[in-house]
Amino acid sequence: MRKVLTKIQGDRVIWAVVALLALFSFLPVYSASSNLAYLYGNGDTFGYLRKHFAHLTLGFIIIYMVHKIPFNYFKGLSIIMLPVVILLLLITMAQGTIIGGANASRWIRIPFVGVSFQASTLASVVLLAYVARYLSKIKDKVISFKDSVLPLWVPVFVILMLILPANFSTAAIIFAMVMMLVFLGGYPFKYIVFVMGTGMVGLTMFILTAKAFPGLFPNRVDTWVSRIENFVSAEEDKEKEANYQIERAKIAIARGGILGQGPGKSVQKNFLPQSSSDFIYAIIIEEWGMVGALFLMSMYMLLLFRLVIVAHKSLDVYGKLLVIGVGLPIVFQALLNMAVAVELFPVTGQTLPLISSGGTSIWMTCLAIGIVLSVSKDIKEEKNKKAGKAAIDDISIDALDANTI
Repeated sequence: MRKVLTKIQGDRVIWAVVALLALFSFLPVYSASSNLAYLYGNGDTFGYLRKHFAHLTLGFIIIYMVHKIPFNYFKGLSIIMLPVVILLLLITMAQGTIIGGANASRWIRIPFVGVSFQASTLASVVLLAYVARYLSKIKDKVISFKDSVLPLWVPVFVILMLILPANFSTAAIIFAMVMMLVFLGGYPFKYIVFVMGTGMVGLTMFILTAKAFPGLFPNRVDTWVSRIENFVSAEEDKEKEANYQIERAKIAIARGGILGQGPGKSVQKNFLPQSSSDFIYAIIIEEWGMVGALFLMSMYMLLLFRLVIVAHKSLDVYGKLLVIGVGLPIVFQALLNMAVAVELFPVTGQTLPLISSGGTSIWMTCLAIGIVLSVSKDIKEEKNKKAGKAAIDDISIDALDANTI
């Protein structure tokens, strides 16, 4: 065990938080998947647990391998991977997958392996690493908007346009994270306002086009509008799926109370269609109560705190922006998932990082965490180098004093 720990580098608190979240996830995933096992399987709930274990095992392998890579290498890797993710998004979009009569082109099946992969999650990490690289490159330089259109905004909007038709929530999160990153990176504020305005105009044009030609994107815009209307409307139609899920989630939360019903004793997991993914937080509250809910939230807040610490301590501009760019979306997505479960936000379809079942979400979260740990590892290495250099200087001074005497 000690040999394993010596090979683990980077921020130990982040390692501990990720490990705790992963260990805790087995309980709600095993409990919530019982409904899926009986509806779509042969009743073997242990199979879902094995699958979740395999996803997390591969996830931690990704963290370990990525955190060993010097973080400056991600500058070049982001450039190489950018056309790759655009190609993957094009292939995914071309599939035209239909789920329940709606366009849901989010998944691509890897040939020969038989594993489905959500390209938009990989695109998010790659794009934010690329934006961080560009911002570090122009740091302290006077740049015009015209100069930044091709190297910065064209890749951003190409990826957003490829994700938007099938996954509005992911596209919106990526756009918000890019805006935050360019603001923190010192990009001129007047240009940011202009880009945000352009984005709103583009979204409006997309909605109008989808309304005028409904065959292009079946039911997607209607789904977005319906979810927002269901959220803001005082009238509730329990026949609608979004309202049905929210109602069941609220019942689960109400049953949870302070200490919860106990592990595995959730009732609403039998009624919530997405109990092991999108609405797993409601199941956690039902089984573990407010104590479990606050514990989970505190873990994400501790992760956010350590992300800020790592970004602050990094001496490299790219390191600072990279940590914020790939790390903050994890916490943001977690808070968004929790907000949906307690009806503070419309239904988005975003999972709870490291807790919800699903391979792609876990793997891409682990990829982002590995990148953050790579930056934190560099901080400690620089600190050790300085300490070693200071010790050598002290020895040299002592030797000089001895010779003088």
